[in-house]
Amino acid sequence: MYQKLYSKITDALVNDGYIIIENALDEKLFPKLKNFAKNEKDFKHAGISGSNELHLDYNRRRDKICWLEEDGSAQSDFLAFANGLREHLNKELYLGLSYYESHFAIYDKGDFYETHLDCFKNFKNRIVTTVYFLNEDWNDDDGGALIIYDEDNNYLTRVNPDANTLVVFMSEKFPHEVLATNKKRFSIAGWIRCDKKS
Repeated sequence: MYQKLYSKITDALVNDGYIIIENALDEKLFPKLKNFAKNEKDFKHAGISGSNELHLDYNRRRDKICWLEEDGSAQSDFLAFANGLREHLNKELYLGLSYYESHFAIYDKGDFYETHLDCFKNFKNRIVTTVYFLNEDWNDDDGGALIIYDEDNNYLTRVNPDANTLVVFMSEKFPHEVLATNKKRFSIAGWIRCDKKS
């Protein structure tokens, strides 16, 4: 179903290291994913970790998260897409990617996530980052944009969190941040990894 999309992503990662795709997946998928996220019952404040210990730092990050699980419905469909991408990248680029993990993220009004890399120093585990947005009727005044920088921390691009927009980039190469949002913002952040899941 997504073979052309997988090839497009693979080519972009080789040539540019990142890609932004509007109207990326089946348009029936994102409303179902958002409906799950809007429930919020299993969401917890996200922590920051560069070691074995996780800690909360509201000066750096304020979103709430809930890990995706196989549910036989929308979450399973999204995970199937992501694992298909993992398999395609392994086939074409021999990256040795072993699994994909992802979580919903909710940013309430005023929430943000300061500039960071997804791959921690001395931890070569997260290889490819995916960000999938679930927000309809979003405009510039709503804030919450994803800002991506190059390896020298120079501004590269701004992405509004519009529904069904998918961003994929090499985790080690692109620092990024989420600007403070002016209304509730929903997304799914994920990582294709090369280490073994414990």
